[in-house]
Amino acid sequence: MKAYFEEIDIPTRSRRELIDITGRVEGFVEKSGVENGICLVFTLHSTTAVIVNEHEGGLMNDILRKVGEEFPQGAGWSHDRIDDNADAHLASTFVGPSRTLPVKNHRLVRGTWQNIFLLELDGPRSRRVVVEVLGE
Repeated sequence: MKAYFEEIDIPTRSRRELIDITGRVEGFVEKSGVENGICLVFTLHSTTAVIVNEHEGGLMNDILRKVGEEFPQGAGWSHDRIDDNADAHLASTFVGPSRTLPVKNHRLVRGTWQNIFLLELDGPRSRRVVVEVLGE
């Protein structure tokens, strides 16, 4: 079994934003030499998440709006007494820090409209995402 590991450094610009990392992840899969297996995309931060969805401006705005509605900043969360970012921690917890995608014939298996995004929830900051490709 082959294992290939890379990290992506991502500077974010806004408190909440979606950053499309699909091309970089696909490049790592091709570089990995893995023909068939899996690709793990994992964020190293407790105030970010990884999602798979369509790269369409309206939908991306809707996702950010929904996250804000479900996890509003300044809603009296207990953790806000420490560093005023409980909303970001909660959203990350419910959305999740990783996604696993299949790899077939040296390529990610994803639907036509499925892209991979880092969801920044407490930016702007410098973020890291781990990509690990495993398989034969």
